[in-house]
Amino acid sequence: MWYWWTSGAPPIHYKTALVDRGPITAIVTATGTINPVVSVQVGSQVSGKVAQLFADFNSKVMKGQVLAQIDQKPFKARLSQARAAVKSARGNLARAKVLATQRKREFDRMAALRPQAFVSQADMDLAETNYRDAAANVEVLQAQLDQAQAALASAELDLGYTTIYSPVGGIVVSRNVDVGQTLAAAFQTPILFVIAQDLTQMQVNANVSESDIGGVKEGTEANFRVDAYPKQFFEGVVTQVRNAPINIQNVVTYDVVITVGNPELKLKPGMTANVTIVTARKENPLRVPNGALRFRMPNVAIDRKASRVWLLDPNHQPRQVDVSTGIADSLFTEIVSDTLREGDPVILGIETDEELYKKQLPPGFEPGRGMR
Repeated sequence: MWYWWTSGAPPIHYKTALVDRGPITAIVTATGTINPVVSVQVGSQVSGKVAQLFADFNSKVMKGQVLAQIDQKPFKARLSQARAAVKSARGNLARAKVLATQRKREFDRMAALRPQAFVSQADMDLAETNYRDAAANVEVLQAQLDQAQAALASAELDLGYTTIYSPVGGIVVSRNVDVGQTLAAAFQTPILFVIAQDLTQMQVNANVSESDIGGVKEGTEANFRVDAYPKQFFEGVVTQVRNAPINIQNVVTYDVVITVGNPELKLKPGMTANVTIVTARKENPLRVPNGALRFRMPNVAIDRKASRVWLLDPNHQPRQVDVSTGIADSLFTEIVSDTLREGDPVILGIETDEELYKKQLPPGFEPGRGMR
């Protein structure tokens, strides 16, 4: 405790602390959501009624395993219609080709007889027109056959899409349909299942504010807690700092991805994580309590362009000192300038009359209660 006197004024007592050395860990706090590293949504490309389900919540599935079956009856009927349409188009094309061949023979015969004037020019022109019309009809019917074959291929694909397969191996996190439910895939693909490929590796998608994002780098260590295990810290590493801003009510945040191992499967998708990201750490820097940088001497102008502390000199007189600061945590700030030395007393505040009065009381004495 240090104090100084002014002429005709009561003494002023200051709260002080010594400049020392010790560890400082700069951190950024954020909240996030736990998600699987790889999460696949399995949907349906066709509409129809769900006939069977072969997987449920928490089911372990293999790649290519059947997950669900949509009622195939309407699709098989459309497939039969498409096959019949192909047969009809193929028959029409064959008949048109026979007719075109006959028209070609007639035209060739007319062309051979015309030089001897055995047929008129009008008959020859008519034969040529009939031949060209028959040839054009062959091309039209060939196109119709191609269309019918394309419709058949589409019907076969739709029938195949009625069986839903798992695209990856993993665990079913979510099942969004029931047997008998009708799926409508006309405007948006309905999601039947969500499969997490590997729940032993999870990631936290944390929203870090724009004021803190500058200190977050890939490879930075991080830890977090979840409400399910409030006394346990989970260790992870920042693997991605996404550049896309998230603006909610004029508050800008950035998505930071933290990868964490989950061998015991304690972490579950959707849990809320309270994240602490270590942005810098020093083991033994010169440091001062944060209160020393916040202290402002009464009736002294504040220079907001510089970092300053108040120091008590050997004569117990306060003196203002400019400092350069480094990293900081919730308690201490690093001093990187040579204006302070270890052991210097810095001012944290001014003691009030009430605080001085309590200090003068005997140990264990409480005002209004006496001795405890």
